[in-house]
Amino acid sequence: MDHWHNKAAWDRLAQTQDRLAKPARDVDFVNPLKSVDGPGWLGDSIAGKRVLCLAAGGGRQGPIYAAAGAIVTVVDISPAMLELDRSVAEKRKLKLKTVEASMDDLSMLAEASFDIVIHPVSTCYVPDIGLVFSEVARVLVGGGIYISQHKQPVSLQTDAQSKSGEYKIRHPYYGKAPLPQSPSPNLVREQGTIEYVHRWEEILGGMCRASMVIEDVTEPLHAKADSPIDSFAHRCQFIAPYIRIKARRNARNRPAGRIMI
Repeated sequence: MDHWHNKAAWDRLAQTQDRLAKPARDVDFVNPLKSVDGPGWLGDSIAGKRVLCLAAGGGRQGPIYAAAGAIVTVVDISPAMLELDRSVAEKRKLKLKTVEASMDDLSMLAEASFDIVIHPVSTCYVPDIGLVFSEVARVLVGGGIYISQHKQPVSLQTDAQSKSGEYKIRHPYYGKAPLPQSPSPNLVREQGTIEYVHRWEEILGGMCRASMVIEDVTEPLHAKADSPIDSFAHRCQFIAPYIRIKARRNARNRPAGRIMI
C-alpha cells in the first residue's frame, strides 16, 4: 500500500513542479561531477562507470551523472519523475536508462551490474531499509561504491515549525508505524507522502550487515546563525536534517539474501 501511495504522491509532486522535482540547471552541467560530488568521494572521473541512480528521478541526478561520462540507469517508483529524466536527457542529448521500480525490489537488475550506486534522500519512504541495502549490495560489484543520503531520525521525530523558537519531539524513536502525513508543505517533510523513522542501528548497522564497509560520513550544512525563527535554516541550528554516507561493497563477501532488521 505504501508503495502505491508514495508513487501517486511523487507523481503529483512532479506534475506540480515541487522543489524536489526541478530538473538540473545549466550551471550544473559546467562541471557535472563536482556539482553532485562535493566531498570528492568519486575521484576525478567516472567516465565509463556503470552508475545506478536509485530512487533518484526528477531530471537532476541521472542527467548530471550521464553528462559526467557515466553509463546511467535511473530507478524510481514514480513514472512522472522518470519522465523528467528522459526529457532532460533528450534535450541535452544524453543517454540514460529509466526503470520504474521500488528501491527495495531491484529484481529486474542483474547481480554485480553496477560500479556505483547513488541514492539521494528517500529511504524514509520504505518501512524496511534492510531490504534496500540488501538489494544495493546485490547489484554492486565487489569494491563498488554506495553513496546515500538519509533524513536523520530526530529530524523526522521533531516538529517542522517551532513554538517560540523551540522545537518539540513528537514521534517515537522506536516503532514501526508510519508518521502522520505532513499537513502542509515544508522543507522537512514532503506533503502527501508516507514516511518512517529509521533508527541509527537500521541505517548504519543495516549497511554493515549487507556486507558494506562505511568509509566516510558528512552532515550537509543548512544552518545559519542569523536566520529568522521558524525558517529551515533556524531549525537546522538545532537539528541536523540529513546525513550523507559513503560505503563500499565488501569485495570478498556477498550477502546471503535480503537482510531483515
